[in-house]
Amino acid sequence: MPNDASPTLSYTPNDNATATLAGSWQVRALAEGNTMQTITAALQPICKEADVRWDLSQVTALDYIGAQLLWDAWGKKRPAQLTLAPQHENFFHRLEETGTLALIRPPKKYWYAPTSLRQLKDKLLDHLTGFVSLIGQLVIDLGRFAKEPARGPWKEISANIFHAGYQALGITALVGFLIGVVLSYLSAQQLHQFGGDIFLVNILGMSVIRELGPLLAAILVAGRSGSSITAQLGVMRVNEELDAMLVMGLQHGYRLIMPKVIALAIAMPLLVVWTDAMALIGGMVAAHLELGLSYKYFIRELPDAVPLANYWIGLGKGVVFGGLIALVACHFGLRIEPNTESLGEGTTISVVSAITIVILADAVFAIIFSGVGF
Repeated sequence: MPNDASPTLSYTPNDNATATLAGSWQVRALAEGNTMQTITAALQPICKEADVRWDLSQVTALDYIGAQLLWDAWGKKRPAQLTLAPQHENFFHRLEETGTLALIRPPKKYWYAPTSLRQLKDKLLDHLTGFVSLIGQLVIDLGRFAKEPARGPWKEISANIFHAGYQALGITALVGFLIGVVLSYLSAQQLHQFGGDIFLVNILGMSVIRELGPLLAAILVAGRSGSSITAQLGVMRVNEELDAMLVMGLQHGYRLIMPKVIALAIAMPLLVVWTDAMALIGGMVAAHLELGLSYKYFIRELPDAVPLANYWIGLGKGVVFGGLIALVACHFGLRIEPNTESLGEGTTISVVSAITIVILADAVFAIIFSGVGF
């Protein structure tokens, strides 16, 4: 670009102070070298002066970048004394019409507002219908699997049993043992005041085998395996693997959902037995240290203190809890949008929902079998 097209600014500080602009005030000229910094530094002291006459009649070229630069220096208003070329009048006229931009604050939403309640109702209905549809598809897939077991997804079932069952033995054993120790210590302190030391076996046996064992194993599996299932399906959604399966004619329910439900329904009762055993061992150790109860006495009295029906109730809870955890995890995993934010949010909601449903199911078991096992 020729030098005579470069933007220039001259200022005459006298009684009739005049700032004269000339040359090209377009973005290409302003961006050359340090022109922008030089012009900006020259404009700042001039704009602080009052009653300055601005002469832009010698400006050969102007665009919105140059006009905006001057407009900001003038304090976003036209100077009282301004001389413009006719072809440049439109730039500053547009800037005057724009005015000051004000961001409109969105209205604050309250959870009890009718719109919020309507959205909550629609979301709950959407999740309910989706979950019922998932159960229906699972029933159809189970019928197909029972009809043609040789063509079933045995490898997927085996792999999910390994991941959800075997790999969870360590954490369930540790937590179960510690819960047994804590429960035994707290119960022993209260029973010892009334001379009921021998009833510690009854309290530990009933609470662990009937309630704490299945519930504790289910919560651990929901947080560990449920989140893993949701994240796995979510990543498949993000990577478009689920769409690729449909293109290849592979149904999600038969190859992804059914194996996980079957695997957790098989692994959970086994984990319940394992957690019960670890919790009882922890309680037995604590009872021996706190009350002096011998291991032999504890093992001998346990079958008489806990009827066999409680054991079967615990196993039944394991099967139901395992199936519910897998269904909830798959439900939220399939609803994840193809972005990372939805993946994290869906995994969190999946774990919270699975634990909530497990506790609700446990309450239903308590009501139904309230007269069994005592």
